[in-house]
Amino acid sequence: MIAFDRSEALRYLGYRGTEPDAAVEESLARCAAGLQDVIQPKSVFRRFPLRHPAENVLDVAGVAIDSKKLARNLKGCTDVYLMAATLGIGADRLIARASAVRMSDAVIYQAVAAAMIEAYCEEVNDMLRREAGSHGLYCRPRFSPGYGDFDIGHQRDLSRLLDTPRKIGLTVTESCLLAPIKSVTAVIGLSATPQPCHRKGCEECGKTDCAFRR
Repeated sequence: MIAFDRSEALRYLGYRGTEPDAAVEESLARCAAGLQDVIQPKSVFRRFPLRHPAENVLDVAGVAIDSKKLARNLKGCTDVYLMAATLGIGADRLIARASAVRMSDAVIYQAVAAAMIEAYCEEVNDMLRREAGSHGLYCRPRFSPGYGDFDIGHQRDLSRLLDTPRKIGLTVTESCLLAPIKSVTAVIGLSATPQPCHRKGCEECGKTDCAFRR
């Protein structure tokens, strides 16, 4: 069971400052229960040294990443966790079946599953923060390929370095999307000093016209 944030699911459904009616609430509860029955959350992570060979360029296990925003996020970090998490193929199948039968349910499944993978990533992050703390280190906010100027093509690199196809059944398509769909890859910086504020994906992303921005 994943204790997801209902308000996040409603945000993905387009509710901003308003509450859904009784029919939507019933559908939300029903679809959430259906997802809880089929998801199989899995995650994998690994720690790597981090090098800063040039301005706005990072090196993780021989992979060069040119990203001003990620470099800013990881300033002062000596190591990183690479992580990947997925809800499993069951969520994809449920959404696909609903898309062929009842599109309104498919939309709700999509929104709830998005909130669920976010909640699951936070569970993984909490565990990594505790592990880092045991070594006197602090975690930076996770940063995923596709955020800001962090090229989505690096999904392939993270998948390869973490061996996600074998370990959690997560693959990357030719267009660099993740499969299963409700999955995440991310970089989490490790430093000896805490960061004063915790910035999430929307705050780091430069796409200010996104309909789902917080």
